[in-house]
Amino acid sequence: MIRLLFLFLSIVSLSAHADLKCEADLNYGMVVTDKSIRIIDESRTLYQINSDDQLIVGGNWITLNESQTEKLKELSDGIHYSVPKMIILATEGVDLAIETVEHVYVGLVGTDHKSFDKLTSALDRVKEKVKKKFIHAHGNYYIGPGSLENVDDLVDQELEAQIEEAINTSLGGVLSAIGGLNAGNDESMELRMEELSQRLEVMGNEIERTVGPKADSLRKKAQWFCNKMGYLDRVENELRTEIKQLKDIDVIVVGKGWSD
Repeated sequence: MIRLLFLFLSIVSLSAHADLKCEADLNYGMVVTDKSIRIIDESRTLYQINSDDQLIVGGNWITLNESQTEKLKELSDGIHYSVPKMIILATEGVDLAIETVEHVYVGLVGTDHKSFDKLTSALDRVKEKVKKKFIHAHGNYYIGPGSLENVDDLVDQELEAQIEEAINTSLGGVLSAIGGLNAGNDESMELRMEELSQRLEVMGNEIERTVGPKADSLRKKAQWFCNKMGYLDRVENELRTEIKQLKDIDVIVVGKGWSD
């Protein structure tokens, strides 16, 4: 029984994890437009970059030397280039994880089972939460604070609970669909478990074939993103060292960087 549950969960998490680790976080929210970048703490603007070369901290315009201006432009250009791709990456990652969960569930249980609506509802809430954290509207971009590592870490604890609800709903539907493992004699239960094991293995192969290429593409994008975040973190830290008004505002935090 435990072996079957692990097999099911490994199939579901295939596209979401892919054994990747990139410790990247935003301590504050970020609003990016064509001409400006605002770093915000809830509704309060901590600092703003205008036209790549003007820095305003706490409402005060900061005079910069040539070196500081160049570094500010590096940071601004990097954020303008990365943020749209970051939002696409987040959306693609969550969509792929949800697609995998739905694929497994429908393949094993079908859409007529009573728990399918619960699963769909939970996954819809996942999508909605991510849309609120990563917003693109009218040429403007917003990213909320928090971890940027994997699909699991793109969301807060409430959303993680909703994902867990979706997984639990899936498992409940799978076990219910085969008639209940406790019903019948030992031989009947063994046959049902074997049937489920075979169906899971077939489904795993199918998902590896259909989802695998998408997951590989997403992995490469994530690796690029992680490297880019590490670069921007270094530039930001140089500015924080040189500009005293930024010393206590650490926006981008990168841990050990990229690892497989």
